Amino acid sequence: MEKQAILLSSKLFQKHRQVEVVLNRSFLAWKEIEKSRKRSSGISPISERVHSRGVQVCEILAVGKAEEDNQDNTKTRSQKKAKQHSQRYPHAFTVSYVRRTRLHQWRCADATFHCASQELCEQWIKVINEQLSLLTNRPKSLLVYINPYGGKQRGKRIYEQKVAPLFRRACISTDVIVTERANHARDHLKMEANLDQYDGVVCVGGDGMFSEILHGLVTRTQTDRGVDQNQPDAKLVPCSLRIGIIPAGSTDCICFATVGTNDPVTSALHIIVGDSQPMDVCSVHHHDIFLRYSVSLLGYGFYGDVLTDSERKRWLGPARYDLSGVKTFLSHNYYEGTVSFLPAEDTMGNPRDKLQCRSGCHVCQHKPSLKDKQWEMSVEKEKTDKDGSSWNVIRGKFIAINAASMSCACPRSPKGLSPSAHLADGTTDLILVRQCSRLDFFRHLLRHTNKDDQFDHSFVEVHRVRRFRFHPQHQEPVSLEGLSESPKKTGFQAICSQQTGCNYSTANSSWNCDGEILPQVAIQVSVQCQLIRLFARGIEEQPQQFVLEDPCTHWAQDPSTHQSMA
Repeated sequence: MEKQAILLSSKLFQKHRQVEVVLNRSFLAWKEIEKSRKRSSGISPISERVHSRGVQVCEILAVGKAEEDNQDNTKTRSQKKAKQHSQRYPHAFTVSYVRRTRLHQWRCADATFHCASQELCEQWIKVINEQLSLLTNRPKSLLVYINPYGGKQRGKRIYEQKVAPLFRRACISTDVIVTERANHARDHLKMEANLDQYDGVVCVGGDGMFSEILHGLVTRTQTDRGVDQNQPDAKLVPCSLRIGIIPAGSTDCICFATVGTNDPVTSALHIIVGDSQPMDVCSVHHHDIFLRYSVSLLGYGFYGDVLTDSERKRWLGPARYDLSGVKTFLSHNYYEGTVSFLPAEDTMGNPRDKLQCRSGCHVCQHKPSLKDKQWEMSVEKEKTDKDGSSWNVIRGKFIAINAASMSCACPRSPKGLSPSAHLADGTTDLILVRQCSRLDFFRHLLRHTNKDDQFDHSFVEVHRVRRFRFHPQHQEPVSLEGLSESPKKTGFQAICSQQTGCNYSTANSSWNCDGEILPQVAIQVSVQCQLIRLFARGIEEQPQQFVLEDPCTHWAQDPSTHQSMA
């Protein structure tokens, strides 16, 4: 790799240690000068790297003059020595940057450097700020929606105490709206918000709040561009504004999938540095009526029944999902229907290749090829092809039909429903769980919590698809109230029975669409490739504090580029 020209290099002081600081277009690095001399006389190169510090310019949050410390209560010897140096070198600047701590978690760290002259101090601030100004992907103005009721009602406090100070430090202006009712944020984005004055939209809340922002922003974009969302075959226009998520809900599935943690500070720092992660969105229709968008899970049968039953137990809080899950498992219902899908045979991966979607995923970055375009043409042909010859058709009795557009990983299911699902490859993983015994279904569920292949069962099949449709065997209910009635129970079967042990009723299940119940059962689903972008970068595989060529090699470059303290 060609070495970049050094923009600035100086001998400065950090606390009571003299350090040499180097800046080029990609990184800022510093090392202790005294330590360097000792190492040159025989200590191993491994020790040298330990004492060299650095940060990528793209992960510097801000730089400015250091605040003066007027406290005179220094007691330790090192503190007194540091104070003496600060008096000798009174001019200082502080660099705030991203520091990685625990797995996937980021924190804001500060490095303060003391200079002998005010001119040198101002020069460092100016040059670093010039480099930051070249990072055009960073937001300068954000529209923030806070859900004060989600999760444990901590959203407003989390934003004010943990997020707002970071935005102020990075000189990001914000307009904050605290929502007052359900769908307040969605409706404001659809009708009132002046989106031209913002670089992004931030939601403070859980997955439900994110869904509001998603629906409002996507709908506004299609309305402004004259796209009819009720047309299942419409090519939707990608949103120009990125969405940031500050997790403050009971579930934070989207954060886990795109950042790797549900930590508010980490998410705020991803927003500040201007990360951008594209995401697929599934549009769900009933005939020619648009229903909802989905980014994580569409579940019919088991997960639909769990959600429907849990809605009657909201007074229990998050525990309602556990109780409803046990109840639904014991009921062990199955449902008849027909699943049709357009397979994504042209993609680089498949649901069982154990290739997880991570930051810089090459599957999601795969550019459309001639074969991709041929598949798009087959979709167009399908519009007029009544027998749907290009589609695969499966009829049967299913305990669960799930479509996972991401892994859906969470603390209880570290690998998720589909560990190899990708965020932005234009597909969703369609998982069909056929009629089976309770014991077999339990084995399938158990594999969500371990490292075994959860699709390695004869009654489970998975397909990577671009579109799919579902038609129930029996006529579906006409109202949401009808859906909330559980199928009639015929008594529990023996758990270890050789028979299927399923309860069958002419009633249908309902669809769980990212935690919301759909009022229709017969649906059409189309994957809209990279319809939105988040302030995220995907889960980092092996996050490290400073992964570049050894910064120590840059001190040997042209001395004429250096600026000395002397």
